[in-house]
Amino acid sequence: MLSPEARVDAICEHLGALGFTFRVIDEATCTRIEMEVPDRVPAESWHEFLATLTTADQWGAAHSGKSGRTAWAAVAKETPATVTAVRGRGRQL
Repeated sequence: MLSPEARVDAICEHLGALGFTFRVIDEATCTRIEMEVPDRVPAESWHEFLATLTTADQWGAAHSGKSGRTAWAAVAKETPATVTAVRGRGRQL
C-alpha cells in the first residue's frame, strides 16, 4: 500500500497529465487537492479524471454559478490500518 504522501503525489501527477490545474492544501488530518473543472471536458478525459479522484479516501464536486465547477480529493494522513490498530475495532475479547 502506498503512503499517504505517495498517493497525493500520484493523484497530482495524473491530474497534471490530464491538463488540470490544482492546488494542494495541507489540513490537520488530510491533504486536499482542489481544482477548477472546465465546462467542457472530453469524455475520455472525464472518465480518467473521475477514476483518479476515486483513488482518494474522499472526493467530491460542487457547482457554483459564480465560480463554476470545483472538484476535490482528500487523502487521510494516517493509513486506515494505522487508524484501526490505534482505535481498535469496537468490541474486543
